[in-house]
Amino acid sequence: MIKLLTYQTIALVLGFIVDFFVGDPYSIPHPVVGMGRIISFLDKHLRKGKGNSSDFHRGILTVVLVTWISTAVPALVLFLAWRIHPILHLAINTVMCWQILAARQLVRESKKVQKALEKNDTEGARYAVSMIVGRDTDVLDENGICRAAVETVAENASDGVIAPLCWMMLFGAVGGFFYKSVNTMDSMLGYKNDKYLYFGRAAAKTDDFVNYIPARVSALLMIVTAPLVGLDGRNAWKIFRRDRYKHASPNSAQTESACAGALGLRLAGDAVYGGVVHKKEYIGDPVKEIEPKDITRAGRLMYTASAMMLVLAVLVRIVVIVCL
Repeated sequence: MIKLLTYQTIALVLGFIVDFFVGDPYSIPHPVVGMGRIISFLDKHLRKGKGNSSDFHRGILTVVLVTWISTAVPALVLFLAWRIHPILHLAINTVMCWQILAARQLVRESKKVQKALEKNDTEGARYAVSMIVGRDTDVLDENGICRAAVETVAENASDGVIAPLCWMMLFGAVGGFFYKSVNTMDSMLGYKNDKYLYFGRAAAKTDDFVNYIPARVSALLMIVTAPLVGLDGRNAWKIFRRDRYKHASPNSAQTESACAGALGLRLAGDAVYGGVVHKKEYIGDPVKEIEPKDITRAGRLMYTASAMMLVLAVLVRIVVIVCL
């Protein structure tokens, strides 16, 4: 058991390092794509679109099937790899941890927005930000584009990096795959519209549950590490305490409020989805005008908080190993 936990911990660190330097190569199939195909298949064959309790129960079944498949397959692969040789297990485990994390990809895609804005290429910036947000981007001006990119980095600091690290700290790569399956379901099914109001409700509520603690841990880590990257930790704490629930989701505004306070920006506000304006409260205070460089600053804050989470995860696992 001690040997297995040790190899899992080494794989987690190596996976984080590989993600930092490599990110997600576009040429390598990503497990989230496979999860998406399973979700799409079940959506097509289970959802009846009648908007009643039947669709809700089918949505629960979808959550059970997707999470079971998404955890059972990597668990079986790792079990067989361990039986063959611990080094093979370490190699496969490292690749899995690498693929679960999305820090490098998040920074890479957000930097495309920043570079286009710095070249005064508004259309290019709109296209780049449309690749990482779900809102309508054709109505955004340059400041709106910049805000959307910063908000995405802030929110995905938890969803894409720190929350997976929390789950991998507890359950290894298998825990990371469980988390990603829930997060992917929410992004595909968790809409409050006529199509998914009932069928996607279980996915949305499950995502709220698995993110509840990680989202708050992520925000606190961003507050603590803000001074390390030259940002305002005190204001991050102030805005976090005041604005962390100014979102329909109980989790999304946690990191967004911490980031807004650290950068001295006012984020959020009304957004357009599918041509419909959705009224949203503002998060943060406009201490300064937003600028493209704030995208880089948000990325640095995300990376520093993520590194701190990795250190905490390793320390927790070391304590467990020593106590066994």
